[in-house]
Amino acid sequence: MSEFMSCFIPLFVAIDPLGAVPLYLGLTEGMPAKEARRVIALTVSAALALALAFLFLGKGIFSFLGISENDFKIGGGIILLIIALKMVLEGHGGLGERSDRAVGIVPLGVPLIVGPASITTLLMQIDAHPFGHVLASLMANMAVVVVVFMLGRRIADSLGDNGMRALSKIIGLFLAAIAVMMIRVGLQEAFGLKGM
Repeated sequence: MSEFMSCFIPLFVAIDPLGAVPLYLGLTEGMPAKEARRVIALTVSAALALALAFLFLGKGIFSFLGISENDFKIGGGIILLIIALKMVLEGHGGLGERSDRAVGIVPLGVPLIVGPASITTLLMQIDAHPFGHVLASLMANMAVVVVVFMLGRRIADSLGDNGMRALSKIIGLFLAAIAVMMIRVGLQEAFGLKGM
């Protein structure tokens, strides 16, 4: 059990399902409950598919594609920054007529739930723990994401339309900051820059 928890906790921190809830709420604002639940299913499916790919194939994916973890951080950060700017400037996530598939896969599933931090954590766990423990901790974390997102809709209902619009703008600002941080860290590590 202790070894399982030593796998579960770092991955939980990297995935940060609680931190992803506000973005989920902002992106699913105005969606019918059934469609919002479909977003959860798509989010977890996309995140799990990518996580399993890295879990089984590991660093070979990066080598095959000729990219580094820093490239992944920079690319993911740019995508998040574009989405964040649209959320702040246009509202409603800046995605126009949002489909459950669009927001479920990107940005919620990838790169928010499974992105550079969680992929790096998975690769590190594989080196330090038995495969079964790492796989079980991944599945447990995906279950936590489902539960947390399901409860998140109640928060949306209690806030109302105006509250959700305000929340969407605030989340856009925080998401922009997270995106800039990802790009900055990727550039720092790629070029060995300090204090950037």
